[in-house]
Amino acid sequence: MKKGKYWSFLIVLVILSLLSACSGNGGSSTAPKAEPSPSPAANPPTPSNEPAEVVFYSNNGDPVESFDLRFGNMLRKKFPNYTIKYIMKGPGTNLPELIASGTRFDIFFQTIGNFENYAFGSDIQFDMSDLVSKHQVDLSRIEPTIVEAVKQASGGKLYALPIYNNNLVLYYNKSLFDKFGVEYPKDGMTWDQIADLSKRLTRVDGGTQYVGFAQSPAHSVRMMQLSVPSADLKTDTPTINSDDRWKRFFQTVFLDPVQDSNLQNMMKTTNKAPIIDDFVKAKNIAMINYVSSLATVWEEQFKSMEWDMVSMPTFKELPGVGSQAYPSYFGITKMAKQKDAAMEVLKYMLSDEFQTELARIGTMPVLKSEAVQQELGKKSVFKDKNWKSVFYNKFAAIPPKASYEADIAGIYASYGTKIQIGSVDMNTGLRQADEDAKKRITDLNAAKK
Repeated sequence: MKKGKYWSFLIVLVILSLLSACSGNGGSSTAPKAEPSPSPAANPPTPSNEPAEVVFYSNNGDPVESFDLRFGNMLRKKFPNYTIKYIMKGPGTNLPELIASGTRFDIFFQTIGNFENYAFGSDIQFDMSDLVSKHQVDLSRIEPTIVEAVKQASGGKLYALPIYNNNLVLYYNKSLFDKFGVEYPKDGMTWDQIADLSKRLTRVDGGTQYVGFAQSPAHSVRMMQLSVPSADLKTDTPTINSDDRWKRFFQTVFLDPVQDSNLQNMMKTTNKAPIIDDFVKAKNIAMINYVSSLATVWEEQFKSMEWDMVSMPTFKELPGVGSQAYPSYFGITKMAKQKDAAMEVLKYMLSDEFQTELARIGTMPVLKSEAVQQELGKKSVFKDKNWKSVFYNKFAAIPPKASYEADIAGIYASYGTKIQIGSVDMNTGLRQADEDAKKRITDLNAAKK
């Protein structure tokens, strides 16, 4: 395979993992506080002299090269006596196939919601509480909303540890702002302000339809700022047509920024909303709300444009509250052969040393440490960008999530798009989403019996 085609293939695989996954603390605009002396658990573990094999697996589609860049190379350097392997999803290595063949993997990783769906559905989860205590892993160093979400989804048990994080930020194409003489967005803007900016940038010019604002429906729903649970876990019923905050959410994020009549006609004609491809390829979108890790995944595309990023816009009734955290969980499986070795690896991945290196290449760390957070993007090819925007807002609370979260969120996102392009009105869309979600929950619950 030629080099150019190889990297294109790699980029597609990684971005598909982001889309299928569908990811801090207070704003860093204030002066950093002095860091306290690290607790013993903050320090990297002393590598064991005993040999061990630790096998990672994820069905998110991450290529081997991506795994090695972020994790594998550092782990092999730190643990020279450990054999670190990674099984990539592909023909013959889908999760059901691995389970059926009895293939062992020691650590499974996936994003929040998807981890629970696949791990619990395959019965590979293992409560790591005793191991965490034995190896003195200090969970208080991690962003608290993430740790609570892990425990909530497992009835207080600890089936996984968050290793890296994600949230939503607002990317913008500086060239379009310059072209139309509009001031750039800033950190701390509200949705009302972004809707106004979008109106000024949405226009037809030289036969091209320019779009002021776009967003990822899947990510917007999964990381919803208003923290409404997708379903009532006590009754297993959807909330989309019973909680008015969903209507407020769809109106603000999906409808208000795209009210231009020409844009509305274009979406109805094409039956689709503007997407991330239009931002980085067609370059006709001025602003897009997307995951903060995007620039590290689509590096070549972002090199081809003049861009920057600011904090995600906020609801005026929730100042300073951004998206929910969207962490990736790493859990030791019940089939793991050397669980202590696997735990030492995970402990190292939560060390200041490892998290700092993750941050430097542009991957959002899970630690609360401002010293670690301030390293974000410093080794990235985009080190001059506004990386502090990633931590400008505090995280929205993560509501209780069911094992079928990914399925229900997908239904909600699809109807959000239908509402946006005008194929259904708001009330009809919410009602139909509710009906589809109820049926899906019934089917999933029946399949478990």
